[in-house]
Amino acid sequence: MHYRRFGKTNLLLSVFSLGTMRYLASASNAEATISHALALGINHIETAPAYGNSELYLGQTLRNLGITREDLIITTKIPPQPNAEQMAEAIDRSLERLGLDYIDCLALHGLNTPEHLEWVCNPEGCLQGVKDAITRGRVHHVGFSSHGSLGLILAAMQTDLFSFANLHYTSFFQRNAPAISLATQKDLGIFIISPADKGGLLYTPPPRLQELCAPLDPLQINARFLLSQAAITTLSVGPAHPEELDWPLAVADQTGPLTPLEQQILANLQTQADTIVDPCRQCYACLPCPEDIHIPEILRLRNLDLAYEMTDFGRYRYRMFENAGHWFPGRRGNRCTDCGDCLPRCPEQLNIPKLLRQTDQRLRDQPWPRLWETI
Repeated sequence: MHYRRFGKTNLLLSVFSLGTMRYLASASNAEATISHALALGINHIETAPAYGNSELYLGQTLRNLGITREDLIITTKIPPQPNAEQMAEAIDRSLERLGLDYIDCLALHGLNTPEHLEWVCNPEGCLQGVKDAITRGRVHHVGFSSHGSLGLILAAMQTDLFSFANLHYTSFFQRNAPAISLATQKDLGIFIISPADKGGLLYTPPPRLQELCAPLDPLQINARFLLSQAAITTLSVGPAHPEELDWPLAVADQTGPLTPLEQQILANLQTQADTIVDPCRQCYACLPCPEDIHIPEILRLRNLDLAYEMTDFGRYRYRMFENAGHWFPGRRGNRCTDCGDCLPRCPEQLNIPKLLRQTDQRLRDQPWPRLWETI
C-alpha cells in the first residue's frame, strides 16, 4: 500500500480508502471488512450518518479490535445545515455514534446546490458550527463532497474555506478535471468518490470493454488512470464483504506514471469512442435546458453505451434522473418538447431532441436499487 499527503491537512492517507456504505449486512460483517481493510494497509475510513448504521458499526469495531486512535484516519460526512446550531448538533451526534472524541476530517456531505454554498458562506451559517468544533478539538479538518456542477465545485474551492474535496472523476468522466487542477493550486486533498461503481459498474464490465482493456481489467486501468495523477490522494473502495477488497487493492503499490501498455489501452478506448456516430463532446454549451433536461449527462451515457456496450451502467444512472433530487439533478430525455433552444448552441450540430428520445428508449428500464440498497 502506498500513501500520499492529503493536501494542506498534511495527513498521509492510503491511496485506497474504505467507504462504508455497503458493509451494513451486519455488525460482524462490518467488523470483518474493516479488519481486512486494515490488514491490507488502508488507514483511512469514510463513513456518514446517511449510511444507515455505518457510524455505529465503525465505532463498535474500533473498540472490539482495540485499534489505537492515532493509527486510523476517520472521515465522516454531514450534509450542509441551514445554521451553525444544527451543524454543531449533527457533529455531536456523529461523535456519539462513533464513540470518539474527535473526527480527523469532516466533509460537508453533498454540497450540491447554490443554496448549500450560501449556507456555507454565511458568517453565521453551518461552517461556523464546524469552526467551533475545530476550536474545541472535536474536528481537525473540514472539506466537502459534491455531486454538483463543475461551476459550483470551483466556486466552493475558491472560498478557501476547505482543506480537501471529495469528487467524481474517472477515465470515463473527466468533466471535473479543472477542479482537480484548481485543487492542486490550492493544496487541497482530493478523494475520488466511487470510481468503480459510479465510474461505470467496472467490477462487472461488459465484454466489449473487457476486450478493449485486455490484457488488463477495466477496474485496474481506471484505478491506474487515477493513481498516476499525483494530485489525487486516495480512491474510495466500498465493499459489501471483505473479499471485495482484494482485487481493487491489487494496484495499491502502482502509483507511478502510466506504462506504455496502459497508455495504449487508454488510447484504444478513445479510438473506440471516436467511432460512434454523433458523439457528444461534453462541452455543456447546450445548457441550460428550458425543460431542465441534463442533456450532456444523458448523451454521455449514450456515448458509453454505443462505444463500450455499457448499457447496464447507463440504465443504472439514467433511472436516477427525477429520483435522486439534488444528488443527480435533471430530467429524462422524454421530457424534450422540441423547442430547439439547444440546437444553435451545439458546436457539433447534433440533432439533440432526436438523440434524447433514442437514448430514453434505450436506457429506460426497470428501476435499479440505490447502491446502499444492494446489500
